[in-house]
This record gives sequence, structure tokens and C-alpha cells, in this order.
Amino acid sequence: MASSSEQKKYDCIIIGGGHNGLIAAAYLAKRGKSVCVLERRPMLGGCSVTEELWPGYKVSTASYVVSLLLPEIISELQLKQNGLTILPRVPSSFTPMRDGRHLMLGADKQENFDQIAGFSKKDAESFSRYERVLEDVAMHLEPVLNQAAPDLLPLPSSWRRIGMGKKLRDLRKGWALRKALASMEETIPEGIELLTAAARPVLERWFETEVLKTTLATDAVIGAFASISQPGTAYVLLHHVMGTAGGSRGVWGYVEGGMGALSESIATVCRQLGVTIETECEVDQIMVEKNQTRGVLLRDGRELGASVVASSVDANLTFNHFLQEGDLPSPFRAAVNRIDYSSATAKINLALSELPNFTCLPSTGVAPQHNGTIHIGETLEEVERAYDDAKYGEPSKNPIVEITIPTSVDRTIAPEGKHIMSMFVQYAPYQLKEGLIWDDIKEGFADRCVERVAEYAPNITQAIEHRQVLSPVDIERTYGLTGGNIFQGSMNLNQLHMMRPVPGWADHRTPIRGLYMCGAASHPGGGVMGACGMNAAHEILRDRIV
Repeated sequence: MASSSEQKKYDCIIIGGGHNGLIAAAYLAKRGKSVCVLERRPMLGGCSVTEELWPGYKVSTASYVVSLLLPEIISELQLKQNGLTILPRVPSSFTPMRDGRHLMLGADKQENFDQIAGFSKKDAESFSRYERVLEDVAMHLEPVLNQAAPDLLPLPSSWRRIGMGKKLRDLRKGWALRKALASMEETIPEGIELLTAAARPVLERWFETEVLKTTLATDAVIGAFASISQPGTAYVLLHHVMGTAGGSRGVWGYVEGGMGALSESIATVCRQLGVTIETECEVDQIMVEKNQTRGVLLRDGRELGASVVASSVDANLTFNHFLQEGDLPSPFRAAVNRIDYSSATAKINLALSELPNFTCLPSTGVAPQHNGTIHIGETLEEVERAYDDAKYGEPSKNPIVEITIPTSVDRTIAPEGKHIMSMFVQYAPYQLKEGLIWDDIKEGFADRCVERVAEYAPNITQAIEHRQVLSPVDIERTYGLTGGNIFQGSMNLNQLHMMRPVPGWADHRTPIRGLYMCGAASHPGGGVMGACGMNAAHEILRDRIV
């Protein structure tokens, strides 16, 4: 073990080289701070990675599309000048049907009208109004949601002593939220409903067409262990129109070269700014002395010193694995241990010899239906019954599958004539009933998912050349996500905004001076957004510890 005289010291150490950790590092380094990023895996990016699973196939093994990445981050860090290229997906959504029909949606409002009018002219007219409401709510709330959350709850003083300066900042943020809601005027009721209600009743009030409701509803629960009838799921409907990284509001895109190219563009900026980056470097302990961080102890025995440590891994790992028993107040640790990590998501990555050929819309080669997210699931009942299976500890018998084929627009990631297809699957519960073990059943579950796709594109079974199956247990093992939860903690109402990660500590700080949270465990949560890392860096700089 290094002596104190030999100990390498930095102003700030970032645990975890995911996109949020790298963004935090870049913003700190831009202000002249010496920063070190430590990543456990051989590659940077966390869940935003590209891996060559099979020769010539560069697969976005975990996260797979981008829209929510804040435009100010792209601009301020000059990511496009450092290798980031986002390829829009046009159209953005395709839902095949067994009866030979289909629904295709995108950014073109007239084409959306025509597509929906084929099912219901009333719904076509309603959809235009529905999107206007969502866009209005998103436009007013995005600036508030994309800054460090205020601590406004009247919690016991024993939880935290808050200075007058922070109290005033929190009050200003609370007032800004009120003004944002007030500025929505006639859409305030819809805005409140979208933030708090269940997706199903919202969609059923707006629309009568089952396939339209289902297409929108599956996006509301993707990544969550929740029914579409569960309060809070309507919030994710806003993601349909949030973000401009894809080129315009609500347009989601593929990163050229895979999601790892996004992380590498941020890492390139970090290196230009002098950030030290170490991969295959596992943190064993955050060192604390007199309630102040003094650095980290690595698994290889080295000590790295720093007065600030920012963790981009989840709260469970940060507080229960990297800290000693007596480092934290017991009420805080108890609150951390109440965080819900329930998950029901599996990811299946496929190498294909040819594209899926949908019975309802036959094609030769790349066609519009291959560009966006392909939804396998036609009715709300299918979604509800899929959830029912998982509720009792079984993978869904008829899983809901969202498919993306990035090679439809990015030819840099697969051999000529070949394709990559990703399947994001609901519901695959992390906690299985007694007698079931994911390592034993995951291949059979993947077979069932492929069968679901084959109901609509029969050629898919023979087109598969390679397959990777990531159960929720694999997601936990590989990416360090407790419970396989892709958001570092469920994004339920009780774990959002001023209650994330725990009430009283929503501003990236922790009870230990110099220890901060800069990943998706903090507000605003999961998704390739970057706000967690950027806002954490701003708060670290505000405290002037370094």
C-alpha cells in the first residue's frame, strides 16, 4: 500500500466512467481542476458502450438510442467536433399487426395524421392535440427538470443542516417550478396528470385505436417493473417529445459507430483537458476521515487522494459497498436501503444475415419500417397480461418487445449485407419465483422472444447468426446496476426530483463532506441525458472544496 508521501493526489476522483461520470469530469477539468476517472470495466461508457461481440459487429450492448442528451452539453463540450455524430431515425416507430395492417409514426405530422386516420379519423385529430399538449408541458418543464433538484421537504433537522444560501437557492428553484407550471396556463391539469397519473387511463381518454394506445403505452413502461395502470407511468410519455439530440424535438437517433462513440467523444474532450482516465481499475473503498473524503482505496492496493469524490455508480454500491459501517448516519443509510431497484428488463442482441421481412409490409433491403423502434405488441391487454406473469415471478409468456436495427441507418457497425438487431424486452423480473434461475432459463426466454417477432416476420428465425442474451441478473453483473435496474433506481413518484436518491439529499451532496453523486441515481435520473453529471459538477464547484 502506498505511503501518504507516495500517494497520487487529485482535486476530484470520479468513480465510474459512464457518460455522466465523464461529463462531470469534463466540466470540472474545464475549470482547471485535476480530475481522475476510474472505470471498473475494460472500456469506458457504462451502459453507453460499443462492443465487438462477433468479428465485424460493433454492438451497442446496453443503451441503444439517444435524444435526451442536453444540447448545452453537446455544445459546451464540443462533442460533435470530437467525433459525435447522431443519425436521425425516420420514421421513428413501426407497429406490425397480425391482420396485415400496421402503424408507422414519426416527426412528420401529416404522415402521422394519415397513418392514424387509416384506423380512426377522430384519433388522427386527437393525436395532433395530444402531441401539442405534451410538447407544451415538456417545453415548460425541461429547464426546471434539467438542473439540480431543490430540497424543499420539511424534514427533521437531524437529517441535514442546510445553510441560508442553499435555502434561498432552493426557494428560488421551487418558485421557478411554480412559474413553469403557471406558464402552462390551460394545460396545467394535463401537465400535472402527465407527471403523476398512470399511462393507460390517460391514453384511453385520448384515443380509441388499440394499436395506437399500445404503441405509446409500451414506451411508458420500458425499463420499469410497472403496469401501464400504475400511477407515475404517464411521466415517461413526455419522453416521446423531449430532447433535441436527434435533430429536432422528440426525434430519437442512433449514434454513428454505436453508443460507445458518444462516450468516446466525451472521453476525448476529457483527455484534451488533462483528465486522467484509468480502465480495469476497481474501487474497493471510499476513504473517509472525520466525515471528510480523502480519496479512494483501489482493489490493487493503491491509494489515490482527493478532497472530492463523485460517484456515478448507484446508491447501493456507493453507500453500502464503498463506505464503512460507521461512515454514514443511520437514518441516511436506512433511507438508502429503502430505494426500490425492481426491474423486469432483458436485452437481446442479434447478428442477422438479413433484415426481418414483415408479413404486413413486405420489403427487399432496408425500408422505412426498419429505421425506428419496432413494437411487438398490439393491445393493452397484451401489455397487462405480460406484466401479470412477471408480478408472480415468471418471465412473460408473451413478452412485449421493442426492436431497434441501427444498421438500417449506420453501415459502419456490421459487415456488408449483415445487420444488428437489438430487442429490449418486458417483462423479465429480476426476482424469480422459487425454482427458477435466470442462468438456466434465459436462453429459453430468448427463444420465446424470437418466436414473438417471428409471428410478424417469419424469416427472423433463420436470419440469426449470433445471439447475446442479457438477463436482468447479467445486467447487474456486467454493468454494476443493482437489481438489473437500468435507471440506477426505479423512477417511481417517490424516487423522483426532490426525493432522488433519498429525501433531503437531492442536490448531489451526501452526509459526507466532499462525497457527491453524479450518476443516474441522482436527479433527473436514468436515460442518456448527461444532466446528472453536469449538474453535479456545478454543485461541486459551487462548494469550493477544491
